[in-house]
Amino acid sequence: MARQPTMADIAARAGVSRVAVSYALNGRPGVSDEVRERIVRIAREVGFSANGPAQALHGTVVRAVGLTMRRPSAAFHIEVFRRELISGVQAELMTRGIGLALQFVDSLDAELEVYRRWGADRRVSGVLLCDLVADDPRVDLMAALDLPAVVVGGPVSGPRLSSVWNDDAAAVTESVLYLAALGHRRITRVGGPAEMLHTRQRNEAFLAACAQAGAHGLVLASDYTGEAGAQATRRILSAREQRPTAICYDNDVMAVAGLAVAAEMGLAVPADLSIVAYEDSPLCQVVHPPLTVLRRDIVAYGAHAARLLFDLIAGLPARSVLDHVATLAVRESTSPAPA
Repeated sequence: MARQPTMADIAARAGVSRVAVSYALNGRPGVSDEVRERIVRIAREVGFSANGPAQALHGTVVRAVGLTMRRPSAAFHIEVFRRELISGVQAELMTRGIGLALQFVDSLDAELEVYRRWGADRRVSGVLLCDLVADDPRVDLMAALDLPAVVVGGPVSGPRLSSVWNDDAAAVTESVLYLAALGHRRITRVGGPAEMLHTRQRNEAFLAACAQAGAHGLVLASDYTGEAGAQATRRILSAREQRPTAICYDNDVMAVAGLAVAAEMGLAVPADLSIVAYEDSPLCQVVHPPLTVLRRDIVAYGAHAARLLFDLIAGLPARSVLDHVATLAVRESTSPAPA
């Protein structure tokens, strides 16, 4: 199947920028009449589709934004980050009359195939990418498909690839230094999948902060589920000689599971063990004791990602944007380390 002409192709032939092509084809001010006529003529010559992605933002055609999740759909109902991220994206899309194409997949190959199908059919105007890994093949695929994309996480950049990210390192460092100030010198982190870039960033920041505070830090990888969080906690707390006095979990679900395991093993929280969760949720607030958390506005984070994607689709330059830093909300699951 022949590749459909893009605004980049028209820009190259006309000797103008992609932004100028977007302005000309969508009837926006910012280009001269002579340039506009040349761009429109070239668009007709190359067979550029009049219902291209850029026009979706101006009401000509209803388009969708694509988002895939490489997790079982059942996890959506319990994991606060994915649920609130989608809520923020959807809220921004609704204000523009654009739909969300949400696809759950079980492997990277399946996810790549979804993007190829979306690109071939022009079913979406752009996509949001989550959970980037090192040398992520999705980045090159977006360029090959000429599909605007925003990475939720980063920072990363590319010709039509923007990113919006939180400073995970600063947030994790704050939590470790807080625990160290309470006297904790053996701290364990139960992180997400080790191959994810944001997991690596958090792990590195955690170990560096432990070294800075003179504490012994240990990192275990998990998968964000309650079952895996419980298994990791049992393994950690079974090592009585080097058992930590504090555990930091990478999400709310694993932290709540860890709290239950501590009670099962006869440890009192926070007298014997302090617990910190990355991400806040109603779960963290209704358990006993309520959990100390690293809290951020995930709904606003999702909306920010959607706005960056609209800018890309409109032909504006790609950019990497720092959203905000999660802040520590201290509750009753943390206290001074036991003697």
